[in-house]
Amino acid sequence: MAWRLGMRVLGLVSTLVLVRLIAPADFGIIALATGFMQTIDGMLTLGTEEAVIREATPGQAFYDTAFTLNLLRGLSVTILVAALAWPAAGFFADPRLGPVLLFVACLPVLDGFANIGAVDFRRDFAFHKEFAIMVLPKLCGIVAAIGTAAVLHSYVAMLAGMGVNRVLRVVMSYVMHPYRPALSLKAWRGLAGYSAWTWLLSLAILVRDRSDSLLLGRLTNTASVGFYSVGAEIAALPTTELIEPLGRAAFSGFAAGRQQQVDPGDIFLRLTGSAALLTLPAGVGLSLVAAPLVALAFGPGWAQAVPVLRILSLSFTVMVFGHLGLHLLSAYAVLGRLVSLTLVGAGVRVALLALLIPVYGLTGAAAGAAIAVVLEQGLTVATALRRFHVGAGMLIRGIGRPVVAAAAMAAVLAGTGLGWTDDAGVLSLAAATVTGAAVYAAVLLALWSAAGCPAGAETDLLTLVRRIVR
Repeated sequence: MAWRLGMRVLGLVSTLVLVRLIAPADFGIIALATGFMQTIDGMLTLGTEEAVIREATPGQAFYDTAFTLNLLRGLSVTILVAALAWPAAGFFADPRLGPVLLFVACLPVLDGFANIGAVDFRRDFAFHKEFAIMVLPKLCGIVAAIGTAAVLHSYVAMLAGMGVNRVLRVVMSYVMHPYRPALSLKAWRGLAGYSAWTWLLSLAILVRDRSDSLLLGRLTNTASVGFYSVGAEIAALPTTELIEPLGRAAFSGFAAGRQQQVDPGDIFLRLTGSAALLTLPAGVGLSLVAAPLVALAFGPGWAQAVPVLRILSLSFTVMVFGHLGLHLLSAYAVLGRLVSLTLVGAGVRVALLALLIPVYGLTGAAAGAAIAVVLEQGLTVATALRRFHVGAGMLIRGIGRPVVAAAAMAAVLAGTGLGWTDDAGVLSLAAATVTGAAVYAAVLLALWSAAGCPAGAETDLLTLVRRIVR
């Protein structure tokens, strides 16, 4: 989480400085180029690092094969992006995009040279080392970008920052880990099945996640896409800032538990309960204060994003369960089922969006996506519970107190007129935030005390707070 927060803060600082040195059109060129490259990059995801973490005793041949596959993947992305650079520039009618894409195309193959041995930081739970590898190069890249922008006042500065960041990340992977990979494909059979399923899963996720904007743009207009993307991005904050970092660490824990033959059901229930303690009030709270939050952050011209935020933030609260279930199934290589579940979710989402957008517009898009999210996450959790013989009642008991406390918070704010209101004032936002936090904490502690302060999510949270303070 510190890594995620550090990257967000550094990115914000960089943006606030660069917007004063570089023209807005230059930002658009970089955004278009990186988005184009990331789409192709996502289509060729192999999941070799996860395969190394999942393997009980990966030998040198396994590491070298994973390194070689990463290098081949990066080279493939580079060739594809470079080959499409000038056609893409012609399609978007901007000749500057061609040379920018040629530069951006070099980044994936550069990533392919990273030391595969650094994956051990995740295997051994040495996340402070992974934090250093990600954050320090980012900081140096920002310094390079700002320095170049002060001289050139051009998008070249952002390219310089990207280049410095990627080069230093590769260099640090070798400085911080003694392993020296070699080119080899001896262990390709052990990686082939896992990588093939990971590739299919990444394609299914790509189709699912891009369908909202594509259908909105096709059935309505680009302005609706902008409102939707802003609302969806805010609604996803608890997922991106809390659940995804937790899932990244949880995957290592699930893989280690598999190697040591530990019951994964207990680990899953404990992590889910602890995560729900934080993400449920965050998601419900975002829905309650959507109007004043959007007005304060983006201004009154973004009011159409409010219903999107209200609907999606509620549905995204269930992603804590499905996301951890996904990592659990992935750690145990149940990838075929994950692909099927993702395809079902994508199919339902596309069908609902195509049905609801023409009638209800932005609200229909949010409702369709929300229903699909709840369905897919529910199926993922049900699959994980059944696969590892965990009763649904055990999960309900683990998250019951946070659910009741979040419901009480919503009832109090809605009853007092502070929640789900169109009042866009700053005072309304502050009052709702303070009141909601107080109600949630009070109800949660009351329920925990009434239950006899049992070991569980509350105990884990208090232990974590004590460790942080100490």
